[in-house]
Amino acid sequence: MTDTTAPAPQDLPAFTGRRLLYAATGALTAAHTPFWVNWVRLYYPEVSVRMLVTRSAERFVTRQALASLSGTDVMVDGWPEDPAAEAPHVELAEWADTFVVTPATLGFCSRLAAGLTDSPLLLALQCTRAPVALAPSLPPGGAESVAYRRALSVIGEMPHVTVVPPVPGLSATTGRWDATINPPLPAVFAAAEALRGTMAAAEPGGRT
Repeated sequence: MTDTTAPAPQDLPAFTGRRLLYAATGALTAAHTPFWVNWVRLYYPEVSVRMLVTRSAERFVTRQALASLSGTDVMVDGWPEDPAAEAPHVELAEWADTFVVTPATLGFCSRLAAGLTDSPLLLALQCTRAPVALAPSLPPGGAESVAYRRALSVIGEMPHVTVVPPVPGLSATTGRWDATINPPLPAVFAAAEALRGTMAAAEPGGRT
């Protein structure tokens, strides 16, 4: 299992976003997130990065590691217990010009497709006008499941969301290449940028 194959600097994908919300959910490949955060900081120094993890992602990656590498606090995808002056989902939707969710679990994709808004990230993704790139990481059999196919169908109707196809991966449980994992972050960046162009062209007065 690996998603840490980075391109040579001369092969970096174009990325015009400047405020990136980078979210990781609870698949094992979340353990690779520190590598990719460091990659973004190294090759895209003009991009401001904010990090968010789900509670299940914390089984595989620590907020301290991500905070140290990103240079910013790391948000947990949950509603604050104490009174707050700002709504976190509104603040996230207003701030980010690009969202990437990698890895995105089958559960997360299904919740997004179902319109569930029980966390700040899910609600922000429903309300934002920025491009959103989801990179699923699925267990053996997950890519063929009815739940995943249904989620893809619904998410495909969301004009601001793209699903980056997962790639074959080694299952840590079975020891076989029967998992499908999120592709390396450069592929996710390229998909987000392609979606940005499609969205711009669809706007009134956009390019054709």
